[in-house]
Amino acid sequence: MLNVANALEHTKFHPYWLDTLNRTEPGPLLTEDTSTDLLIIGGGFTGLWAAVQAKELQPDRVVMLIEANTIAVGASGRPGAILSTSLMHGMSNASRLYPDELAELEALGKSNMDGFRATIERYKIDCDVEWSGELTVAVGAHGVQDIAQEYQLYKQHGHDAHLLDAEQLEAEIKSPLFAGGLWSKQRSGIINPAKLAWGLKLVAEQLGVRIFENTPMLRSHLLIDRVMVSTPEATISAAKIILATNAYTKHTKKVASRVAAIRDRIIMTEPLTDEQFSRIGWQNRQGIYDTRTQLNYMRLTRDNRILFGGRLGYFFNNETDPQEDKTAKPFLPLAEAFVKTFPTLHDVSFTHAWSGPIALTTRMAVHFQHYHRGRMIYAGGYSGFGVTASRFAARVALAIVDDVDIPERQLTFAKTLPTWIPPEPFRWLGAKITMYALDTCDDKKGWRLWWLKMIDAIGFPLKP
Repeated sequence: MLNVANALEHTKFHPYWLDTLNRTEPGPLLTEDTSTDLLIIGGGFTGLWAAVQAKELQPDRVVMLIEANTIAVGASGRPGAILSTSLMHGMSNASRLYPDELAELEALGKSNMDGFRATIERYKIDCDVEWSGELTVAVGAHGVQDIAQEYQLYKQHGHDAHLLDAEQLEAEIKSPLFAGGLWSKQRSGIINPAKLAWGLKLVAEQLGVRIFENTPMLRSHLLIDRVMVSTPEATISAAKIILATNAYTKHTKKVASRVAAIRDRIIMTEPLTDEQFSRIGWQNRQGIYDTRTQLNYMRLTRDNRILFGGRLGYFFNNETDPQEDKTAKPFLPLAEAFVKTFPTLHDVSFTHAWSGPIALTTRMAVHFQHYHRGRMIYAGGYSGFGVTASRFAARVALAIVDDVDIPERQLTFAKTLPTWIPPEPFRWLGAKITMYALDTCDDKKGWRLWWLKMIDAIGFPLKP
């Protein structure tokens, strides 16, 4: 049996994706006052996709992007990066939120993924993409029921989905926990998120976008027909702005009132040997989610490391860079879950462990907020699936800020907001109770079931 503490002994508490010599050089700091037609604040996926699409739609438009740190250092350099067509955090969640619009959302999700892939191929972005599909694995009898219901939704909406029994699943991946699976084979897979972000940065620059890094927005105010943005060393006069900060919201009370910065934790193994890899199968290299209440997700890297994630946490006042998550302690439960999932890998260790903020809302999917009489649009709220959904969100945000009438703007998600979330200290207290209930519900049930059902009734889909 793998000794979890020893396996984390030499772990680097830093994102594996960012631990590379292939990253792009940081862009310049903005030091002179300037003006632009469109200003994008935030250099993660939403901001980068907005910049690329804005120039593709209007090549003569003056577009500028500022990033408080460096490109990909935030949430875009930290995810598991399993690619999915879902725009609303999974089909079950989309069905919960918008049952009457599910067909339109699924069609838009497929179209978005086709555009995502076309961009990578057109600009030859080197990002280790593998179109291997996504696999949901059932844990226990309840999990088998869950994937059977999900399968019906997948087939109803035209996905190349295949329901696998325990024996068929074992031919794909070997784990004593998995009792069945749902494999969606088309328009999904895995990618290196940091390399994608750096690639999109290069594309944006080639298209003429001016990018300034280490240039945070300090404040903004409305002039007669423009918005003035202050940064540490210069000001920007912008006709229109897209605020693409997602979970980094505590400086913006209106956003933070509906968005909580939840920590999602990940561990990464050393590269598996051929012999170790043979113990678990996984020859088709799908991205995987399981059905546990405190779900785990897993995927392979180009050099056959296993990324294993999904242990949630919350820090007071939407803290996005907690010191505790740079130590081994919060990753021990995740390593224990890895051991239960892959007990045959008793001789591996973990080279990297990290966490990153996801923007949790009651809809667990993108929404839009309006500032400065509609001249600034916030787009965010991804609680997973954001690598691909961010491209779609950027497209809709551009249409909103430009007041272009596209069909997506008539759908409910584009016209409504998620439910308000209580402020501190109630937010912290509720999050702590909920995280504990999620961690222990599968084993201990009791009051945890009642609590999670109550949270589900409020609007968060956490019911086991």
